[in-house]
Amino acid sequence: MTSPEHQSPAPQPSEPESAGYREQVHRSSGGIAGGVLLLAVIGWLGIDAVATGEGRTPWLALAALLFLVPLVVAFTLRPAVLVSEDRLRVRNPFRMIVLPWGQIAALRSGYSHEVVTRSGAKYQLWALPVSLRARKKAARRAARAAAEGAPETTGRSGPGRGGLLHRGGAGDGPVRAETDKIMDDLRALLEDRGEARTAQGEVTVRWAYEVAAPAAAGAVLLAVLLAVG
Repeated sequence: MTSPEHQSPAPQPSEPESAGYREQVHRSSGGIAGGVLLLAVIGWLGIDAVATGEGRTPWLALAALLFLVPLVVAFTLRPAVLVSEDRLRVRNPFRMIVLPWGQIAALRSGYSHEVVTRSGAKYQLWALPVSLRARKKAARRAARAAAEGAPETTGRSGPGRGGLLHRGGAGDGPVRAETDKIMDDLRALLEDRGEARTAQGEVTVRWAYEVAAPAAAGAVLLAVLLAVG
């Protein structure tokens, strides 16, 4: 029989895990629609030129496709803002920026939405374009509701839209343009998680060579073909 002093120590309870929020992804629906349309037009014209063109035309078309397609993808389909409990990931046309909440000093909204780090670096949120038209429309709705004596609400977070950002119910604030509402939610999350132990770390920036390299190669090839004449 094992004596008490030689018994194995009881296992200590592990540190509680985080709540495991589902990552939220924000993208521009207008940008995606425009990108798909542009790619369809460019693809149709380029393939037609390659198939039916004569002389240098097919080569010029291929170079133009190699140059234009990555750029269209970079500026329309690629941008996204990915939000988790511990960090904000910003996928811009040519860079991926990972920002722990503890490194973010502010989230600003003006003619563009941007994140400012504690070191003073600024990164624009390409996936959240500012719509002055949407802001004016929201302001008119708010003014009309105030004149009628009925408070206008955002209408966010119905029963099926719970998650990391949308934690409130419908009627939890004044009407706002869609990207401005997202920024409000991000500021609330920054306030909640900015001092959390798991939300600390360093800001990392990675260049999207998979986008930049084909576009650069296409530009060089196109320039050479045009210069050769």
